[in-house]
Amino acid sequence: MVSAAPALYSVTIAHVRTAPRRYALRHRTYMWLIDPDHPPELPFPLRALAGFDARDHFGGDRQSSLRSGLDAFLAEQGVDLDGGPVVMLTHARVFGYVFNPLTLYWCHTPGGALRCVVAEVHNTYGGRHGYLLWPDAAGRASTDKEFYVSPFFPVDGRYRMRLPAPGGRVDLTVHLERDGCRPFTATVRGTRKEVRARTLLGLAARSPWSTLAVSAAIRLHGIRLYLRGLPVQPRPDQHEHSTSENTS
Repeated sequence: MVSAAPALYSVTIAHVRTAPRRYALRHRTYMWLIDPDHPPELPFPLRALAGFDARDHFGGDRQSSLRSGLDAFLAEQGVDLDGGPVVMLTHARVFGYVFNPLTLYWCHTPGGALRCVVAEVHNTYGGRHGYLLWPDAAGRASTDKEFYVSPFFPVDGRYRMRLPAPGGRVDLTVHLERDGCRPFTATVRGTRKEVRARTLLGLAARSPWSTLAVSAAIRLHGIRLYLRGLPVQPRPDQHEHSTSENTS
């Protein structure tokens, strides 16, 4: 069965570009694995370090809870989990701020079998997009790219992903394929830790303002790439929340 107990993951996130110029970045941070039906509520002295708010995902203020936002997205795709459990890998709000480049939801049947995975992507322009994925037994899935993320890639190509559910470790890979090559790869790798006050304080001390640091790092590296002469792709008009049903 799917565990509803929350967990922390100390992770290293890496981005590697191979075209049109090679460039790589790595940063260390931490993420939460939670049950969106029952997000953790920390003791008052620690609440500034971890908040989970429905407005940060899917329909935002139109939804009353994290789970209702996910269920509404799935209903648009014709998927009903019939109350089956979900686990969600995400960044929490830290001191009131959050930026989630990628949030993942492993969605299960009432009996605990994996039904589908939802990848929710946010860009630095305030847009968001959900991808409905049907992974195989190894956690592999693919989908057409439908959302503007990097200013240096147009909205084309296809994502190839490996998204096994986190256990003692998290090990995720996302490749972007364009014109027969893989110009971009992102990975998230790290180890599971129990949710304890000492653990959270240690992670927060090592990565203060963790999600703000992620957002700032993306922008900083974008400036560096621009100064190296990479052409900027026009940004299409994006709606806040769009949907896509895909096959593995």
